[in-house]
This record gives sequence, C-alpha cells and structure tokens, in this order.
Amino acid sequence: MNKTTLNTPMLISGCGDRGNYNTQLLYFTCSSLSSDDRRIYIISDRDGSPNVLVRDMFTGEERTLTDNKNGTLKSYVYFDGTQNRGLGKASVCLDSERDMIYFIQDDKICKVKPEGEVTVLNHIPDNRMTAFTHVSSDGKLLCVPMTDGRCLDFDPETEGSGLDKRPVYNIDERIQNENLNSYLCVYNTETGDLEYEKTVPKCWITHVQFNPVNPNMIMYNNEWSCFSCGIRRIWLYDHEKDTLTPVRAEGNDTKGDSKGYTRRAEDWVCHEMWSDDGTAIIYHGGYDNGPAMVGRYDLNSKDYYEIALPADYDAYGHFTMDHQGNLVCDGYFKYPWDVKKIRDNSTDHGPDPHKKDAEYICKVIPDWEKGSLTWIPLCKHESDWLGQDAHPHPVYSHRGDRIFFNSRMNKTVNVYCVSAHTD
Repeated sequence: MNKTTLNTPMLISGCGDRGNYNTQLLYFTCSSLSSDDRRIYIISDRDGSPNVLVRDMFTGEERTLTDNKNGTLKSYVYFDGTQNRGLGKASVCLDSERDMIYFIQDDKICKVKPEGEVTVLNHIPDNRMTAFTHVSSDGKLLCVPMTDGRCLDFDPETEGSGLDKRPVYNIDERIQNENLNSYLCVYNTETGDLEYEKTVPKCWITHVQFNPVNPNMIMYNNEWSCFSCGIRRIWLYDHEKDTLTPVRAEGNDTKGDSKGYTRRAEDWVCHEMWSDDGTAIIYHGGYDNGPAMVGRYDLNSKDYYEIALPADYDAYGHFTMDHQGNLVCDGYFKYPWDVKKIRDNSTDHGPDPHKKDAEYICKVIPDWEKGSLTWIPLCKHESDWLGQDAHPHPVYSHRGDRIFFNSRMNKTVNVYCVSAHTD
C-alpha cells in the first residue's frame, strides 16, 4: 500500500472571536446541510448553553435558531443533562428539502425555519426519555423515540463518571428485568398531532429512521443489547401491517467476503442506515471473536452482503453513504507503518469490541458482489474520541463533493470539511 498525500481539512465552525467553544454537526442519521448545500446547521455552545445555528456557506452569515438557556436536556448519550430542562442535543434533525429544523426544548417538541419563529408542535409525556429523532422524506411526519424514564433513573451510586457519565449499570439489562417499554411516537409536522404511538416492549430505542420512499416503515434499534446484539440490534416497524421484524438473522448464507465468518447472535452490530431508494440497509460491526465488518441487507431479495475488514483495522468508526453508494468512514483504516497515539478513552467505553483511536477520514468504495472495499484516505481528523460529540460522524454534502465531520482537539469540538475528490 502506497502512502497517499492527504488533504488538509478546512475549519467550518469553532474557535471564533468569542473564545473557545464547542460546535458539532447534527447526528449523522440526517444531513446537516440544506438540499442545495448552501446552508449548514450546527449545534454550538458559544453562548453558554447549546443552541442550533444556521450558517450561509457562501456569505458566512450566521443566525441562531433556538433560544435555549437551560443547558443540555438529559437523554440518551447525554446522560449528564438536566431532567426535563434544556435543549435535546440528540433531538435535533433537519428536513433538508424544506430547511426545517426539529428539536426538543425542555418538554416541548418544536420546529423552526431559518427565517421563522419557533413553533411548538407537542409535548413529551411525563416519565419518558428521548433520543435521536427523524423526519420523513416527504416532510410530513416526525418520529420521536421514547423509553420509560426508569431506563436512565440513576442515583449517585449508579451514576457514571467522566465526560458522558454513562450509568454504571447495564441499561438494556434493566429494561429486560423490569419490563420497560420504548415507544415510536409519530407526529404530524404541520398540526403537531400524535398520528400514532407504537409500544415496543422490553426494548431501548435510540435511533429511528423512516424509509426514504415509504414513511409507513421505520427502522429502529435496540441499543447496547446485553445479549444477542448480532440479531437484536436492527428492527423494522411496518405501520400498515403493524409488524415488528428483526433485520439481521443468524446464518451461513452471507454473500460478499466475510472470510468464512457466519452471522451469529454473539456478533456486534450497530449504526444502521438506509440506502437512498429504501431497498437496502447498511450496517457495520464485528464478528464474534473475529474481525470488524461492514454489511448490507437487501429487503427485496433478503440477501446479506458482509465484507470482513483486515485484522488490524480494529479502530472504532462509523460508515455513512452518499447518493451514489460510496461510503465514508472515520475509523478502522490504518497504514501498516502507522504508530497510533495513545488516547484515554476512559469516559467512553461502550459495548463495542474496538478501540477508539482511529485518525483518518476515508472515502470507501464498496463492491458488494465481489466483497471488496477500496479505502481512500482523505485526511486525518485527529479527534480524541472523548465523549459522543467528539465522534467525527462524517457525512457527505448532497453533491458528494465534500465530507463534513466533527473533531475534538485540545478539549474543544469543531466542525471541519474536506474535499471528497480523489483525482
């Protein structure tokens, strides 16, 4: 493998004239860019509390869209937030086509356009915890995942430490033992009415994504499964049929190049996402006692394609996709001669089996039928991976010409972009 010349990423937001403050993209299950790539939406704490900002990429003009002075709302990933008060950093999602931002403020479900006032759509019921939300591609529905509040009901003895204060108990195990529920709460984005609420028993839902072409189908997860993560992680809810269906099943019929590993319940699977046409689901993870892998499930043929990564690609990362099917990844890749920095990941231990010490943003071109991945390193992101906001979570622009990502260096999170061109 020849070493290529890496690009220098461009700082998009952060480290401004108000001193050091944190900025980050919206969560990678939605875009952070308007459909014409002109406006970027970010979360910034430059005024003391996190708020949503929009920046014109051509003029540099910025506008603050929310008026939060109450810190961060307690929710999934933001365990150290305040109960029922603050901006739900995990709740912010963008309808790119209509430039509409959705978010939770305190107990209110809200929406706002760049030039408009905040509209309150509805309220979060008492004793529930929220997580990452999603808006349907037609802009008509908003899904807010909720779980019985007991899931994150900790006291000084069960509270975690460090940046994220993740509880010391196993959350999914509590949900199983105490028969707690999650809820797929779907709201009308115009009226704010609750269209329906689907109860999912003994499940901790934190990620939801409408099928891009069929809003009656929602992909959801079971977070940090305490057992059988390989088959419990990814699920589909069909609202028309009112069915809950697991996506990844055990079996030895995997296509691609899984290096002989079969799909097992003991595998680790995460970070699922839809293809643009809604016919396939991309995910990644690791085989039980085996290498990392990236996979694709075809809804029509029911075929699984999984590609095992090289054994030394053992650094945690995420995969997302552009409109042409190319992937981008913030982890796994390394040159054979790399000597990685020693990083303290003590505040962000999770159930995944991989280290959080990756350094590169890579364009990754998959050939699912042949079972091959072409890795093209674009730049180093240099993030220290300490805490959720430090995960780079790279996403393509809509044109596919740039990649945007977060990086936490010197205790500050900033947003960067790098060219995706490889010529």
